[in-house]
Amino acid sequence: MIEDTARALVAGRGVPVPGDDIDTDRIIPARYMKSISFEELGAFAFHDERFDGKGGPRPHPFNDPRFAGASILLVNRNFGCGSSREHAPQSLTRWGIRALVGESFAEIFSGNCTAMGIPAVRVAHGDVQRLMELVEEDPAVELVIDLKAKEVRVGPGGSSGKSFPFEMPAGDRQSLVSGDWDTTAVLLANLEAIRSTAARLPYVGGFPA
Repeated sequence: MIEDTARALVAGRGVPVPGDDIDTDRIIPARYMKSISFEELGAFAFHDERFDGKGGPRPHPFNDPRFAGASILLVNRNFGCGSSREHAPQSLTRWGIRALVGESFAEIFSGNCTAMGIPAVRVAHGDVQRLMELVEEDPAVELVIDLKAKEVRVGPGGSSGKSFPFEMPAGDRQSLVSGDWDTTAVLLANLEAIRSTAARLPYVGGFPA
């Protein structure tokens, strides 16, 4: 039995990080990409915007105690542009982000998010502004991203009646809903079929174990 990896419904509190064209260098500076694993990258998310040259904190949503424990990142246009580094979404998810809602995302960044099981959904400019306002007014409010209904709802279980439609690539949405985004889990679930197919291929056999 493999883990259920579907991401059809994601709920949590939001943290707004406004601004267009926030690139991967701002999400995580290149000097923090030297580690051989992603485990410690959460501490460096938005590092140069969160701290000054002496390590003192700057005003930033990720430093704001009102948004401590938030798991849904609200952003504007072309978020994640710049380099294709996987470290950017890795640092965000290690900080605690489980989904993103924004006007638009750089294509490679969005693809990296999907490959990690993180929905990155696109809403209209006015809708993301309204969502940011609602979270600023009440940082404890719950947001619900429903991938099947293709909407972001507000309130416990989406109960407030406020909802915002979103778009995302059909293939990304389907892979998250079905759990097929986790390619390792898909391979493990079909291990016997893979072995059977490999056994029939003449160019696969004859190698030492």
